Amino acid sequence: MRVLPVLGIAAAVGAYVRWFRPWQLTWGATPEEVARAMPGDELVPKPTFNATRAITIAAAPEGIWPWLVQVGLGRGGWYSYDILDNLGRPSARQIIPELQNLAVGDILPMSPDGKHGIQVQRIDPPLSMVWGTPGDTSWTWQLEPSSDGTTRLISRIRARYRWFPPNLAFSALVEFGDIWMMRKMLLNLRKRAETVPL
Repeated sequence: MRVLPVLGIAAAVGAYVRWFRPWQLTWGATPEEVARAMPGDELVPKPTFNATRAITIAAAPEGIWPWLVQVGLGRGGWYSYDILDNLGRPSARQIIPELQNLAVGDILPMSPDGKHGIQVQRIDPPLSMVWGTPGDTSWTWQLEPSSDGTTRLISRIRARYRWFPPNLAFSALVEFGDIWMMRKMLLNLRKRAETVPL
C-alpha cells in the first residue's frame, strides 16, 4: 500500500519536470528568444533558475516604458496579484510622473520597510533595463519594436537557488509561484499600455 503514494509522488514530479516546468520557464517566448543571450545574463552566469517569458503589445516601446519604469512595492506596484505582491494596494492605473526617473544604482523596493529590494544595474530607455545582484539574481526587461507597430516585451529572470533555510522557502516560491505572478504582470502591462492614453 505504501508503494501507491510513492508512485503518485514520482508521477507528479515527472509530470512537473516534463511538461509544467518547460512551459512555465518559457511562457510566451519564442525558441529564439529563449536561446539567445540577453543583457544581464553575465550577472548570474550559472543559474539554477532561468526563465524567459514574453508578450506582444500593440504599442511602441515609448508607450510601454513609462509603465515598466515605475514598478515596485510602494511605487507603481507590480501589476500582478496586488493582494500578494503589493500589500493589497492596487497597482497604478496611470503614469506617475515622479516615478519616471529610474537610474542605475536605484533600488526597487520588494519589502514594506524598503530594506529589501533589487538594484538597477543597467538602463537604456525605452529599450532595456536590468535589475539584479551579481552572482545571485538578474531580471532583464527588453522591448523590441516591430515594423507593424507592436513591441515584444521580453522578461528574463536568472537566479541561483540557496538550498538552506530560510532561502529554501523562497527558492520553492520562485520555482512554483513565479509563473503565475509573472504571467499576470505581463498581461496587465499589455492591458495598460494598449488602453490607457499617455
